[in-house]
Amino acid sequence: MVAPGAEAAPAGRAAHDLRLVPAAVVVWGSALGGLLLGWRVGVACAGAGVVAGAAALWRLRRDGPRHHRTDRERSRGLAAAGALVLCAALAAGPLGVRIATAQQDPLRAEAERGGEAGLRVTLAERPRPLRSAGYAGQAGGVRSVLVPVEVRAATVRGRDVPTAARALLIAPYADWARLLPGQTVTAHGSLAPARSGELIAAVAYVRGPPRDPTRAPWWQRAAESVRAALRAACAVLPDEPAGLLPGLVLGDTSALPPRVEQEFLDAGLSHLTAVSGANIAIVCGSVLLLLRAVRCGPRCAAAAAGLVLAGFLVLVGPEPSVLRAGVMGAVALGALVLGRNRSVLPALAAAVCALVLHDPAMAVSHGFALSVAATAGLVLLAPRWAGALTRRRVPAGVAEGLAVPLAAFLVTAPIVAGMAGSVSVVSVAANVLAAPVVAPVTVLGVLAAGAAVACPPVAEVLVRVAEPGVRWLIVVAREASAVPGAVLPWPSGWWGGLLAVGAVALLVLALRYRPARLLLALALVAAVVVAIPVRVVAPSWPPPGWALVACEVGQGDGLVLATGEPGRAVVVDAGPEPGPIDRCLDRLGVDRVPLVVLSHLHADHIGGLPSVFEGRAVGAIGVGPGRVPDWAWRRVVADAGAHGVPLVELGAGLRLGWPALRLDVLGPGYVPPPDGEPEGTEVNNASVVLRADTPAGSVLLTGDVELAAQADLLASGADLRAEILKVPHHGSRFLVPRFVDAVAPRIAVVSVGRGNTYGHPNGVALRMLTGAGALVARTDTGGDTAVVPGERDPAVVRRGPSARADGRRARGPPRPARPPGAVSRRGPRARRPRTAAPWPWGRSGPPARRASSGRRR
Repeated sequence: MVAPGAEAAPAGRAAHDLRLVPAAVVVWGSALGGLLLGWRVGVACAGAGVVAGAAALWRLRRDGPRHHRTDRERSRGLAAAGALVLCAALAAGPLGVRIATAQQDPLRAEAERGGEAGLRVTLAERPRPLRSAGYAGQAGGVRSVLVPVEVRAATVRGRDVPTAARALLIAPYADWARLLPGQTVTAHGSLAPARSGELIAAVAYVRGPPRDPTRAPWWQRAAESVRAALRAACAVLPDEPAGLLPGLVLGDTSALPPRVEQEFLDAGLSHLTAVSGANIAIVCGSVLLLLRAVRCGPRCAAAAAGLVLAGFLVLVGPEPSVLRAGVMGAVALGALVLGRNRSVLPALAAAVCALVLHDPAMAVSHGFALSVAATAGLVLLAPRWAGALTRRRVPAGVAEGLAVPLAAFLVTAPIVAGMAGSVSVVSVAANVLAAPVVAPVTVLGVLAAGAAVACPPVAEVLVRVAEPGVRWLIVVAREASAVPGAVLPWPSGWWGGLLAVGAVALLVLALRYRPARLLLALALVAAVVVAIPVRVVAPSWPPPGWALVACEVGQGDGLVLATGEPGRAVVVDAGPEPGPIDRCLDRLGVDRVPLVVLSHLHADHIGGLPSVFEGRAVGAIGVGPGRVPDWAWRRVVADAGAHGVPLVELGAGLRLGWPALRLDVLGPGYVPPPDGEPEGTEVNNASVVLRADTPAGSVLLTGDVELAAQADLLASGADLRAEILKVPHHGSRFLVPRFVDAVAPRIAVVSVGRGNTYGHPNGVALRMLTGAGALVARTDTGGDTAVVPGERDPAVVRRGPSARADGRRARGPPRPARPPGAVSRRGPRARRPRTAAPWPWGRSGPPARRASSGRRR
């Protein structure tokens, strides 16, 4: 029976209980306003909530039951108003006091002034590794850790500072990585102000090891022994699966290769490598199903699942993300097991209130927003969409497999877009393909973690059983991230998030109406019909006849020279880290590399060497006479030995040839001493210098040679003239004008990373090159950059910069690049045409090139 005037809810669609939603909104909004705009704003928001709740209570009590449809509705209204008053009062009182205390802490003022400080701190979380790409003599990898701490005492500039604030330490990895939460240590470092909008009062850059450490709690030591045992059991697998499995199970990404981490991020699968509500639901759900299968009572099953949940949370650590995942996972699991969809929103709202009141910093956490949005989408949207698909005769399993990732993607896309400044368009498909193996791999991994301490052989067997699923996830992430346009750029920040909200809302509204659905389907079909034949018949990349490609590898060098044979090319340098050079070679269709030339042994030139071997046959690795830095030489030797590839030394005067490529080694003329620690300039000046004759003209490949090496090349009397110049040292200011005049390039290629902090390329160097009549092509603004033969002059084709981050935030938006496939040729300049050097197979070189009469595109 429906009350008069009430509308019946559609069959099969229960009305949602919204009683606690206003309270959650007020608590979250008060904390958000207090952190971003000041504690007074937060208290004012909470006070407004108290007033609104009190007014609602007064009105409900004054009007009495005659103005309401049922007594039940009146009682629900009273409960909602009472919850709003209570939660808003807690937000105005204890929550506001915590935010005000943190914002007025004396340590915050000391951090604004800077200076040295001695801190007695207690670790709040496990140290989190900071990965960085290698550059110059510094190897890529983890050199520092982030350590969230609670400050117990502080001494700044010789005087004690009363404080009880949170702080963030940036400390050396080797000394701090093994510390556990709960330990109290003494640290010395330089203070710096924290970012606004956080409870953290200061950031301290620590240089030395921790002093006077206390003993960690026993449960933290036990959890660390289990994590270490799982890592040891995973060591029987290859590097990538061995690093990924602990991340899938426990969120331990300490051994996860950077390439796999980036591919999971691009494919929209990064949530799998962090402990999320899905992990909690899988673990606890498996326990419940097992106990129900053996006819265990509901109370006993619930108690066992609760014990497993508590143990799992201790095992993965006390981080806020873990606490958040535990609460959100419990909400989703409760809705799934109990089948009480009406209780989902109150439980979710109560979880939001409890978490924000417990830790106000969660209010500004993107991870918290993602968890709330994903949980709401999972329990509110996914069942309705799955039901709609089932009514359209889609199998139930397929309907759920499509509805769950689609709902999660749509509700989290605005947050991800505003946070990362990009959108993964392959996320839904990647999650659908990954979903079947996530639960089995997680369960096997948890069982392996439990067995790793007591019986390592059993753990190794379980890890072996999980290996195919882990490899499948790597394949899905790798192939999805390699799809052209997999990651699209998007405005970042609040405006980007709001724009994404609008786009998602329009898409959802459009899908509700049949004409809009028809138009959307026709647009997608038209896009597929137009785009696929164009890419198959006339692919935009690589351009036909390319001779040289400068790959977008970030702040480093990675160049590819065509040999005239399909799928075969010479690689000169490999970039700072694995992944980018591999993707570039895949785009070019290169599966055979007769020679990899490492111009010198700096990290931004050798870091990506392992990924050159991915699915390719490599003939040899060519190096110069330098053997420093020592760590870099050992790494190159190890990579060559692991793949059975010989190392050959390239000395001045050596000549190498292929059907459409000839290499002449012009340098180096300087060799750094093998002992000691040479400076970066000495290693740069020992770069191998190559002159390459290609169908597009001659190319001078200069590595990172600086002033002294450029002067040596000029004094050697070698013919330095070339149509294309690979600008030395990423376009640094160390460029000799006479050297540029001697080369007289028509095209100057600068391999450089976006937003780098080294000032590359230098403005004076760029003006020097353009003043000499060269067209400057940069990988930071043009992405992969190809040089192709032209009618009279070599031409440049730019693929366009990708949306992947370079590892450093850009200081400003890059200059607009030409669209993919745009061709540029340099106009006339003062130089006489000349004939290229003879080709290695005996034919004469190309005819003399004349400067073009004007710039064309």
